[in-house]
Amino acid sequence: MLGLAWAFLPDKSDLRTGLILVGLGRCIAMVLIWNGLAAGDQNYCAILVVVNSILQMVLFAPLAVLFIQVISRSGDLGLSYSTVATNVAVFLGIPLGAAILTRFIILQLAGPVKYQVFLKRLSPWSFIGLLYTVLVLFASQGRQVVHQIVSVIRVAAPLIVYFITIFLVTLYVTHRLGFGYKLSVTQSFTAASNNFELAIAVDVATFGPNSDQALAPTVGPLIEVPVLIALVYLVRFVGKRWNWKD
Repeated sequence: MLGLAWAFLPDKSDLRTGLILVGLGRCIAMVLIWNGLAAGDQNYCAILVVVNSILQMVLFAPLAVLFIQVISRSGDLGLSYSTVATNVAVFLGIPLGAAILTRFIILQLAGPVKYQVFLKRLSPWSFIGLLYTVLVLFASQGRQVVHQIVSVIRVAAPLIVYFITIFLVTLYVTHRLGFGYKLSVTQSFTAASNNFELAIAVDVATFGPNSDQALAPTVGPLIEVPVLIALVYLVRFVGKRWNWKD
């Protein structure tokens, strides 16, 4: 994403910063939907989501400073390790801590059987929460998207190249390594998806809601949804064509 941001936006440092932050965030939400639609391995996907969540809490802030301040020399003085780390901790750390606390409390008080019932009733709310988050993000950035259509198109181009290239390369490599269909699909969608919500949260908190930095990740879901849905159909077709078994 760093290379694509410089290739497509050499004259737009603010949009470039937003794209780089998008590239740093591994997807931990929408990937579950793409993986399910493509009939990937849900257990493996859940493991990758947990691993990505932990890695982002540890690495997102230092990598953001490295890629933006050191390598790109963007001059975004508002972007500091402490600011990014605080936003990541709020956006990812609090939900993870709440989940761990809830698990231990309910298991201790109600037992494993009722805990499974609790999970079954709680599960639909995760998708409702995801949809609510996406709607709020678009509602807050809708004016920016409409009034900066040229910037939107310029940001969309590297995102399209990124999604398609990363997905196809990962799919090819996993196939050559002898992965089964389900594991290959899960790995490919995880590699090609991004945590736009985290990037938007960091950009808005650091640069403000009307900044170009916040505009770049907002464009992401507009591109990710149609492109990855197309990739879902593509990989299912390829799986049948190759008679790809697990």
